[in-house]
Amino acid sequence: MGKLVRSLVRSGASEAAAQGVAARVEKELQSGATTRDIYRRAFSYLRQAHPVAATARYSLKRAVFEFGPSGFPFEKYLAEIFRAQGYSASTDRIIRGRCVEHEVDVVMEKTGEKPERVYVEAKFHHGLGFKTDEQTSLYVQARVEDIVEGLPPEEAAFSSGMLATNTKFTTRAIQYANCRKLRLLAWDYPEHGNLHDLIEQTKQYPITILESLSGAQKQKLLDGGVVLCRNVLERPELLRHLDIGGADVKRAQTEAAGLCSL
Repeated sequence: MGKLVRSLVRSGASEAAAQGVAARVEKELQSGATTRDIYRRAFSYLRQAHPVAATARYSLKRAVFEFGPSGFPFEKYLAEIFRAQGYSASTDRIIRGRCVEHEVDVVMEKTGEKPERVYVEAKFHHGLGFKTDEQTSLYVQARVEDIVEGLPPEEAAFSSGMLATNTKFTTRAIQYANCRKLRLLAWDYPEHGNLHDLIEQTKQYPITILESLSGAQKQKLLDGGVVLCRNVLERPELLRHLDIGGADVKRAQTEAAGLCSL
């Protein structure tokens, strides 16, 4: 149950509270329970004892999964995270390579004394069991090489590629990418600076994390290009367009404010 305790602590629960929830789950669930059952039960107990903001953070991974089905909101979300790190970022770009044109999900750039440009391929999966494999690493690397070879030498010198996913990579995908110096970003990879870390560091929490909104309401916001929960603080009219009452608007804004201040 150590992994469960660590997840609960990262969500905002105290060590004592996390240990208590984990002990309760371990006592009540029968042997053979799935990981999903364990985390669902723990989340339920956490909601009973902790503020909404803390429990929302615990459901962060689930919230990212709700970006489907097209995966395009995930690309926009990555761009927002990169911007919060000081990059400029654009999505859905058509880039001419040495041989052919390529549709690039995200291009992130920094200028100055040490310019940097990264061509990002985003792989969104709907379920925990899906992993991005070696074949994906191979074709992304080939695309990046074609793009870089089509650049002027002074730009090629600071240009590279990244493969990003909301789940995990296979061992061989990691092995190949590391050998070819293709950057990888997954929920828990690399050990430091992974997707989960970047979300916590930048506080760019997804709109789908808000428990006060229904699934249909979240989808309507996503369809309108809204991917961050802080957007409903900066633009309150976004919630009013959902045709919900003033009390519901206030509840969603309070929840968003709690998350963005953590």
